[in-house]
Amino acid sequence: MAKLAKTRNSLGENTRIASVALLNAALVDLMDLTNSVRMAHWNVKGPHFAALHAQFETFYDQLGVAVDDTAERVVQLGGTPTGTTQQIGAATRLAPYPADLKDGLAHVAALAERYGALANTTREAIDAAAEAGDADTADLFTGTSRLLDKALWMLEAHLG
Repeated sequence: MAKLAKTRNSLGENTRIASVALLNAALVDLMDLTNSVRMAHWNVKGPHFAALHAQFETFYDQLGVAVDDTAERVVQLGGTPTGTTQQIGAATRLAPYPADLKDGLAHVAALAERYGALANTTREAIDAAAEAGDADTADLFTGTSRLLDKALWMLEAHLG
């Protein structure tokens, strides 16, 4: 890991290093999920087109806020956000999104898998950030967890 930038933040260096690592892992996954949702938004077809197209747009707008908050927290702690296309492709923990999907419910199922996976790692990050002594980063992850769980609930409602 690169050296942290100097900051007047009172968290110890070890805490900040741990939090930056957690945040960058989440950032990569959030950006990957955002791109998956955009693929679904652009390519959805079928009888549920209008509702899903609009819902997917709402989802990627919400994810954009989570991405920004996560990246900014990295910088607040003296770190550098991970976020180039190459970094995302190399480091994401999410399964590759199928580029050939068209059917609306197939997109819903593919997104539900990815939302569920990221929701699970986000809950783990809440505990890890708290254990490291960074309540603010744990709180950020808690907000992200709520966002992911709500979207997952909405996706799963389509699947019955």
